[in-house]
Amino acid sequence: MHLGIIPFLLLFIPILEIAVFIMVGGQIGVAYTLGMILVTAILGSILLRVQGLSTLARIQEKSRDGAIPGKELVSGVMIMIAGVLLLTPGFVTDSIGFLLFFPPFRHFLWSTIASKVVVQTKGAFHQAGQPFGDQRRNPHGEDVVDLDPSEFSEKPNPDSPWNKIDDK
Repeated sequence: MHLGIIPFLLLFIPILEIAVFIMVGGQIGVAYTLGMILVTAILGSILLRVQGLSTLARIQEKSRDGAIPGKELVSGVMIMIAGVLLLTPGFVTDSIGFLLFFPPFRHFLWSTIASKVVVQTKGAFHQAGQPFGDQRRNPHGEDVVDLDPSEFSEKPNPDSPWNKIDDK
């Protein structure tokens, strides 16, 4: 998305929300319109809690398995944005928020975004959407150095300056 569109959206969305408020309020009345906004805010906070906690659990599970939880992190951000949109008064923002709470819609957005995202971690390279496996070469073709257990020690070196305790 081009950044020049943001000021336009900041002006267009509130104008659109006001127009929809007027149309809905004219059809069902002010009290029902305000009631609907209150209900969507409450429903949004419940969905945010339930889906947010389940996404957090999936992120932790992927991390424990040694995989990069890219899809889960993006899904978590989308859920957070959905919660904010549902807590914001308005029918247009509520519609977008409910769409973001719908997992197939989040999956569609992820598949659209994943082809454009490259995740780089310390000492590793990973293309989003591909499994993070045992990669023997980095993208620049340099070999990865693997050490045998006899070539390193897990015991601390007593002569290392990092092990000295400063008695000052």
